Amino acid sequence: MTVITLELPAMYGDHHVVEVRRILFELKGVEEVYASSGFHAAEIAFDDKAIREEDIVAKLEAAGYIGGLSIPEETEIPANESKPSELFYRHTEAYAQTSRVVSFGQSVGYEGRALWPCPGMSPITSMAEE
Repeated sequence: MTVITLELPAMYGDHHVVEVRRILFELKGVEEVYASSGFHAAEIAFDDKAIREEDIVAKLEAAGYIGGLSIPEETEIPANESKPSELFYRHTEAYAQTSRVVSFGQSVGYEGRALWPCPGMSPITSMAEE
């Protein structure tokens, strides 16, 4: 039995731990999985005759748990000069009633996806649909 520890930066919630464990236990040869959303890591014990480490890493990478989170960044291009597909900016205002407090607002359109990067997020289906 081989034991590896993988850093999973996109595993930041308990629902991710459940999903990572489900993904890994579907692979033949994976025997034990200890995962922590607090440490963003998983310790995986597997039979190296049944599965390779590269296959485990590839499966987690395909699910979006390995690598950095894809969070859009504010650009230095003014909103009126950027292409609509690249449009991402914050609107800043100071209101008279809040004195010197600055607020930030952002318009995020729903495109049939989660509004934040969350591996394992997909529409819920019933067991009959699967």
